[in-house]
Amino acid sequence: MITCSLTYVIDPYKVDAFETYAKVWIHLVNKLGGTHHGYWLPHEGPNNIAYCAFSFPSLTAYEAYRKEMANDVECQAAYEFAEKTHCIISYERSFTRPILNGASPQELGLI
Repeated sequence: MITCSLTYVIDPYKVDAFETYAKVWIHLVNKLGGTHHGYWLPHEGPNNIAYCAFSFPSLTAYEAYRKEMANDVECQAAYEFAEKTHCIISYERSFTRPILNGASPQELGLI
């Protein structure tokens, strides 16, 4: 599994527009074979930082998603909405692999 994590710098006066954008991408990532883990919008603290994370079974599946979204009408509409509203100032994307199952110290040979 590979997880894409994004940190957005958003326009604090356009949080509603960014929320619309976020809801569309949750739908689109799930539609195109990923698992979206949600968006986190500003509440306390900085008023211009938002986060999201979504996963695909593999890097190959993510790359297939990237190719498919380039030709998807709904994806292009989402990009156009963000461009039109200027709700996103910038973003950083990183890829990680999650560890989802814990183990006892005994199971890991620590004790």
